[in-house]
Formats: sequence, structure tokens, C-alpha cells
Amino acid sequence: MSLSEAKAAGFGVPSVQTEGPEPSGRRSRSARVRVAQRRNLTGWIFLLPAALLILAMNFYPMVQAFFISLKTGKGSRLKWADPLWYNYQRLFQDDIFRLTLKNTFIYLIIQVPVMLILALILANLLNNKNLRFKGLFRTAIFLPCAVSLVSYSLVFRTMFATDGFVNDALQWLHIIHSPVNWLGQTGTARMVIILGLLWRWTGYNMVFYLAALQNLDPSTIEAAKIDGANAFQTFWRVTIPQLRPIILLTGIMSTNGTLQLFDESWNLTQGGPANTSMSMAHYIYELAFHRNPNFGYASALSYAILIMVAFLAAFQMKIGDRRD
Repeated sequence: MSLSEAKAAGFGVPSVQTEGPEPSGRRSRSARVRVAQRRNLTGWIFLLPAALLILAMNFYPMVQAFFISLKTGKGSRLKWADPLWYNYQRLFQDDIFRLTLKNTFIYLIIQVPVMLILALILANLLNNKNLRFKGLFRTAIFLPCAVSLVSYSLVFRTMFATDGFVNDALQWLHIIHSPVNWLGQTGTARMVIILGLLWRWTGYNMVFYLAALQNLDPSTIEAAKIDGANAFQTFWRVTIPQLRPIILLTGIMSTNGTLQLFDESWNLTQGGPANTSMSMAHYIYELAFHRNPNFGYASALSYAILIMVAFLAAFQMKIGDRRD
């Protein structure tokens, strides 16, 4: 009796279900998942050495510095402070710290806005397609930031010495009648540091603005000109708003760099006269390595700078980043 006849006769014949091959879509999907997992694992393996180095060289010293900031003593003879926040409390009573804080914010308030405005103007001028030798001008303005910090500081120190080039040139032009002690007076010493910062970092920020200008949509500029806007109105009302993200970036980087200023203060003026041109980072170096080593107080001062950098960066992000 055949199977069909048995079914017709009413006999119960169990049905046999055979599993067919796995659908090709499911196989390809699982294969893609395995490949993605392997790639993910490979990426983490390549990142692991760098991540371990960053942890060992950056984050571990930061944590260790925080614990040291809670200790007092000279050199390696440290003990826990009583109270633990003694070093942070001492900051508010330290006249030199207040003076270095004032100096650093003078550099910040004067140098950063002037530098960014100059960089923006230079970038706009050098973005002109009809300008001849613009490659030469761009290289010449950018070149100072490739010079060593120590080298250019020493050059500026030589130029502004009492028998240096600046005094000789001003006397030859009959602007001054006797040499000026540029590095021996508070106001002029600060001015020399600001001029050095402007000379070195303006071209660096100009490159950021120039790259951003070359990526702007030209149709917006053309539309403004068609509407009758002059060059200044086009620059102020069309170009600047589109550069807001890069202006915010350069503002944050310049602020952070100025708050951590060290090379110019150390190599140009040695913090003089009477600490009136010393920066906060220079004071940390003096506390930790140059005088009787006081690592606890120096660590507390470094964390004070960290808090100021974080606060100012968050403030700039709050008022500058207007993305939805």
C-alpha cells in the first residue's frame, strides 16, 4: 500500500519534518557579525599599548599629584597635611601666587584677543585668490611657530637687551635718546612677553582660519554681494558666523596655552623684575625644582591651574557653542 493510499484509507501516518539548509541571508548576517567582532577586537589590540602608555604617563601622575597635593614637607620627606586641604588654603594667603595669577591673566586678556583678531585678518587677506606670492606670505607668517620656544625666547631677550637691536634702532630713528631697560621694568617686561607670544602664535592660529575659510560655501558670499553688502559687512555678517566653531576652538586652545605659559616667562625675563612678569607655571617650577623642593604645594598649585583651565573652557563652550 502506498503512502497516498494509506492516507486515503484513514491510517495515521506520522509526518516527517526534515530540516533544510540554513537560509543564505542568516548565514551572511552571522558572518558579517563575526567579521565586525574580529575587526573590533583587532582595533582594541592596536589601541591597547597606546592606552596603557597614556594611563601610565598621564593619568597615573595626575592621580599621584593629587595625593601629593594633600601632603606637606620638603623634598621626599612628605607627610599628610593637617588639615588635608592645607596647601589649597595656603594659595589664598600666598602673595606671589596672587601676583603670578595677575600676570597670567594680563597676558590672557591682552594677548589672546589681539592674536586671534590678527590671525583672522591675516587669514582673510591671504585667502584672496588674486593675491600674488600668497604661498610665500603664508609660509613666512606660519614659520615662527616652527621655531623652538627656547630659541625664540633667547633671540627676543637679546633684541630687547639694553645694548640690543631694538634700542639701537629706536635711537637711530631718534625715538628715544637713551637705552631703555625693557626687561628690567614691570610694564615693558610684560609687553616683551606679549610681543613674543604674538610673534610666535599668530601664524599658528591663522592656519586654522585659513583652512576654514577655504571650506566655506562660496554661494553665501556671492549672495551677500548680490544683496549689496560691502566687504566689511560680508566678512562680519556672513563669514564670521560660519567660522564660529573654529574661533571657539582656537579661543579654547589659546586660553589653555596662556594659563600654562612657562617658556617665555623663564627664558625671557626670569620672572623679573621682582616676580612681576612670572607666570603661574613658572612659579610651579620654582617651587618644585628651583628652590627648596615643595612638591605638595606645587602640586596644589598645578591643580588650581587645572581647575581654572576647565572652568574657562566650559565657560567658552557655553557662550560660544550655539548648535541646536
